[in-house]
Amino acid sequence: MRTVNFAPLNRSFIGFDQLTSLIDTVKKTDQQPNSIPYNIESFDDNKYRITMAISGFTEPELHIESQNNVLKVTGTKEAKEKLASTFIHQGITSQNFEKQFQLGDHVKVISANIENGLLYIELIREVPEALKPRKIKIGDESLLEH
Repeated sequence: MRTVNFAPLNRSFIGFDQLTSLIDTVKKTDQQPNSIPYNIESFDDNKYRITMAISGFTEPELHIESQNNVLKVTGTKEAKEKLASTFIHQGITSQNFEKQFQLGDHVKVISANIENGLLYIELIREVPEALKPRKIKIGDESLLEH
């Protein structure tokens, strides 16, 4: 695994604390153990889907939370009594997990559902009209009026 030191860059980003925080978050998110397989799909510039293989987890055992552009999915299993059996091979995980995804600005979760052992999380980007770029015609004097 390659380690990158961003400390020298931080001195150059005066007033860009959000950028530094984003870099730190990406580093932490990338270092999470990869226990739950997932896909991220893009349907167009504004619609996305995260699909996670959560076999063995039920809806009450899953928690989805979105805060400060970070989507966190947590699976927590109740402790069960040990069975008298011994696994010859155990390929199906039964351990708790937490997976975090860094979301872009104005991206929010619109739905989540479970089907056939897969968790589907639908996301959409809704940029406010005030932040969308607007086209300006050259020579259009109506822009001078408020």
